[in-house]
Amino acid sequence: MNLTLFDLDGTLIPVDSDHAFGSFMVEVGWVDGAAWGSRNDEFFAQYNAGTLDLAAYIDFATSAWRSRPLDEALAMRERFMAEVMRPALRPEAVALVEQHRAAGDLIAVVTATNAFVTAPIAQAFGVEHLIAVNLQRDAEGRYTGAIDGIPSFREGKIARVESWLRGLGAQWHDFERVHFYSDSTNDLPLLERVSHPVVTNPSPALALIAAERGWPQIQLFA
Repeated sequence: MNLTLFDLDGTLIPVDSDHAFGSFMVEVGWVDGAAWGSRNDEFFAQYNAGTLDLAAYIDFATSAWRSRPLDEALAMRERFMAEVMRPALRPEAVALVEQHRAAGDLIAVVTATNAFVTAPIAQAFGVEHLIAVNLQRDAEGRYTGAIDGIPSFREGKIARVESWLRGLGAQWHDFERVHFYSDSTNDLPLLERVSHPVVTNPSPALALIAAERGWPQIQLFA
């Protein structure tokens, strides 16, 4: 069996789901439009520049919905999926996942976006295994705005994948090939760790690195 890992934002979908969910919170009036939207854009720029303080961003991003009753937040997430994310799913990306599924690969989505936002997106691709940033919850089950455990971000993606594999009774060397598809230089640690890195819809910086190293590059969407 081979192992195939997919980054999500900018790789399988042509948007950043975390930033898009924040923009959706502005649209539905759950946060102050001008100030909150501007701060959301600032964090997104920091992510693209490789300077993001993930803990600060998680606290900010979840502040838009975590104080509301969970059923309301879940209902708004379903509306976000219907209005924003499902229209963003591209047949080329779905076909790529299906190609690896048909080959019998073990497949996981490995994303730095939190699990609350990304769980239904992974489900939309039919991917059972999601490795995402887990959100801390208090004794009453309310989200606190903090990260639970190691975040699946940069080097943390390697640690989280290894932990997930151990839970399945597996290790890296059990697989003949390990593919990882990503668009971002934030994912360089995991791209360097796998046997078959595939640069997908790359940023200019990652495209340059891929060209220097001879990594394959594909473009799933413009």
